Amino acid sequence: MEYQINSIISRIEWCRQQKAQARAQLELEGWQAEEEGLRDALLNRYQYQDYPPGVFQRYVMGFQDGQALIHAAVVDQLVPTPRP
Repeated sequence: MEYQINSIISRIEWCRQQKAQARAQLELEGWQAEEEGLRDALLNRYQYQDYPPGVFQRYVMGFQDGQALIHAAVVDQLVPTPRP
């Protein structure tokens, strides 16, 4: 599970790096929304913000990706992959 949590944290950091390089306001808002979605998945909360439609999709994408990583961690703990 620790690997998946670290994966989410790494993704959050990557979003922050992308925000720093964003050239347009909409691009910046997209990276911010994705970061917030990942963070909300990690904290097990869903906080709707009044995002423009394209930006909201980025929030949902981050949230769903974060949830998927967490679910994968749970499955991995329940059914560990055999390691050589």
